[in-house]
Amino acid sequence: MKSRKDNGSMPNAHLHELFVDELRDVLGAEKQLLKGLKKMADKAVGQSLKDAFASHYTETEEQIDRLKQVFASIDLTARGKKCKAMEGLLNEAEEIMEEFEGDEALDAALIAAAQKVEHYEIATYGCLVTYATLMEHEEARGLLQTTLDQEKETDSKLTEIAMSESNVAA
Repeated sequence: MKSRKDNGSMPNAHLHELFVDELRDVLGAEKQLLKGLKKMADKAVGQSLKDAFASHYTETEEQIDRLKQVFASIDLTARGKKCKAMEGLLNEAEEIMEEFEGDEALDAALIAAAQKVEHYEIATYGCLVTYATLMEHEEARGLLQTTLDQEKETDSKLTEIAMSESNVAA
């Protein structure tokens, strides 16, 4: 069911503005993340972690395209806004990169920073899936669920690298 100017005919229409605001926020967040992932990949020491960041960069580009499809599915133009949460998480990642540069614990610190980002994204996409479900935006729900699943998989991959390589080496 698509969004209408008369939101009163949409199930749970009271969530519509929140849904759109969160979509704009996460679109901005994903665009901000592209820059952060590039920096983290450049700083990472272990090849597995470099590869994971590079892979997530490509996934993030796909997620941005998917968000544009979500906007189109509810008859809106995709427009992001600056995400203050992502800005803070990426600033913290920058500090970690500076503080631990050349340190054995650098990759472990990068994984910790990246997982904070992933957990933020998992929380955001989880809420968006719920809102889309409640408003019966089925196409949007499916697209957002795909991204949520990818974010959870990335988090698991980072944990695996941490437990098998980075944390052990540190």
